[in-house]
Amino acid sequence: MADIDNKDQAELDPADMEDVEEVEEEETGEDVNSKARQLTVQMMQNPQILAALQERLDGLVGSPSGYMESLPKVVKRRVNALKNLQVKCAHIEAKFYEEVHELERKYAALYQPLFDKRSDIVKASYEPTDEECEWKADEEEELTEEMKEKAKVEEEKKDEEKEDPKGIPEFWLTVFKNVDLLSDMLQEHDEPILKHLQDIKVKFSDPGQPMSFSLEFYFEPNEFFTNTILTKTYKMRSEPDESDPFSFDGPEIMGCTGCTIDWTKGKNVTFKTIKKKQKHKGRGTVRTVTKTVPNDSFFNFFTPPEVPESGELDEDSEAVLAADFEIGHFIRERIVPRAVLYFTGEAIEDDDDDYDEEGEEADDEEGEEEADEENDPDYDPKKDANPPAECKQQ
Repeated sequence: MADIDNKDQAELDPADMEDVEEVEEEETGEDVNSKARQLTVQMMQNPQILAALQERLDGLVGSPSGYMESLPKVVKRRVNALKNLQVKCAHIEAKFYEEVHELERKYAALYQPLFDKRSDIVKASYEPTDEECEWKADEEEELTEEMKEKAKVEEEKKDEEKEDPKGIPEFWLTVFKNVDLLSDMLQEHDEPILKHLQDIKVKFSDPGQPMSFSLEFYFEPNEFFTNTILTKTYKMRSEPDESDPFSFDGPEIMGCTGCTIDWTKGKNVTFKTIKKKQKHKGRGTVRTVTKTVPNDSFFNFFTPPEVPESGELDEDSEAVLAADFEIGHFIRERIVPRAVLYFTGEAIEDDDDDYDEEGEEADDEEGEEEADEENDPDYDPKKDANPPAECKQQ
């Protein structure tokens, strides 16, 4: 992270800066088992898995056999004709995705009244009726009338003992914390701010305009910034590259723009101040210098790296943008449409099914290895009595 010189500090209010601790991130893995249908559905819905699979497939492609070079000239001419047909297919596919985008826009208008009502319930501007709150439990969860009545009395008793909360407190913060892709972005100092997040909306570009979508984060009035809406817009393109038409694989995000956050004095969590001691080379005197540096925060999401007109980026910026595009796509495709299921954890359980099975398979393999060792006549358990030093528990 680049330091901001003391000269520039005049432009940043010192009260806006404060020290924070950094948070470590965790990663997870995946596995393929016999439940092929469930895994296929998951891959089609999870951009992380799709990206990993595509990378694996890319590694398997691109080993020419040399057969093309051995073909007669007349046959190579016909192959060129097939390649020209393939280019035309790519252009038709591009039009297909443009129509898909139009279809998404059409159905987004049908979904929006339901999402608006969801938002009204979350922020307590609408109280759902008893009929709207009725939820049929699974058969194994159904209770007898006597047990239902007893549970109802207990719930009413608990409600009387504590204050009646408004709406669904910390709805979106809980969603973010439940999803690894988003929780990795969160820092402890972000959470008090995200408690004020009331809704996230997806807006598509108007008909006839370049393909794009925007994420709109709606906040209730709070002590951290004066904005009521924070926006992030992703620009997309659905047309083959003339120089490499065969690389076309659907719409690609070409760039994104964030917004300016109007932080309240002393509340900017995207910067922090650090103090360093400097020793004068000649006199030997020591002075303390205060510097302002960028700070890890979810709200850096709204200030992505700018893509230059040349389209060329350094590796770090490319990595940041690749992660940014993945997050934006995931919020649009999964989080906004299925927010309540990520709040309850039900969507997380579905996503984690295969990971659990991976663990079971690993345990089974370990058990098999142990059994093989015990059946090996040359196996000496005393040799394994003490694990290597690096394996001992700290």
